Amino acid sequence: MNAATQVTRSRLRHHEPLARHTSWRVGGPADVYFEPRDVADLQAFLAELPAALPVLWLGLGSNLLMRDGGFRGAVVCIGRGFAGIEPLPDNQLRAGAGLPCAKLAQHCARTGLAGGEFLAGVPGTVGGALAMNAGAHGGETWQRVQAVLTVDRQGRLHQRLPTDYRIGYRSVQGPAEECFLAADFAFSAAPPQQVQAAVHALLRRRAATQPLRQANAGSVFRNPEGDFAARLIEAAGLKGLTRGKAQVSLLHANFIVNLGGARAADIETLIDEVQARVEAASGIRLQPEVRRLGEPA
Repeated sequence: MNAATQVTRSRLRHHEPLARHTSWRVGGPADVYFEPRDVADLQAFLAELPAALPVLWLGLGSNLLMRDGGFRGAVVCIGRGFAGIEPLPDNQLRAGAGLPCAKLAQHCARTGLAGGEFLAGVPGTVGGALAMNAGAHGGETWQRVQAVLTVDRQGRLHQRLPTDYRIGYRSVQGPAEECFLAADFAFSAAPPQQVQAAVHALLRRRAATQPLRQANAGSVFRNPEGDFAARLIEAAGLKGLTRGKAQVSLLHANFIVNLGGARAADIETLIDEVQARVEAASGIRLQPEVRRLGEPA
């Protein structure tokens, strides 16, 4: 393949193990792995890709289960080159899609912008949060979005509004094959100490209730209407259930952790078993929040 002749070769790799780039620390190799420096770099890469080659957009690799056989296509990591923050008038700011949500929440706290505290509890990037309407502690990403910048499969840029998308609970439907590059968010002014206190309280709660020291991908299942996935999983007696080196977290039942050396197949088996056993116990079929991609080993 002779795509991307104009890009920096150090950021273009073949047969790259995706376990290095997913928060579960599992996943086989991508045929092509590319991390662009900036928008122009990304556009040049996309313009030269074969039209039939599948493309996977990646941030921090949370909310994603990449199978052991890897990905037959190009993985494009929207990372450090897209992690900027730009102040805008009227308590708004522009955040790059590669910016970790926690860093956006911390910036808001320092500068006295209220309404983004919940982002401290979202383990991915702004781009990932936009793609799934990520939320935590009563807040959701698209409640604050004013506009977004996207790029399509051919490298063309688009300015879009929230009205271009159908937004739901952990669901965003919009123009096909476009990746988020940045978003404009609206917040409200508040004393920085007040916002900082709220963020710190959320972080303390998260540290006490989630297995942050073990490799995980965030919440595995969506909360069914009127209930919580974690409660249903725990009620079915599944906390601590282990398959291979994957385990239903003893701290939070809606997390599956990699105990060290887990395969994606271990995690996938556990997801399916939890889903089946919760349905047998409660009659509720939990819907996965994590995406499963790639080829089996």
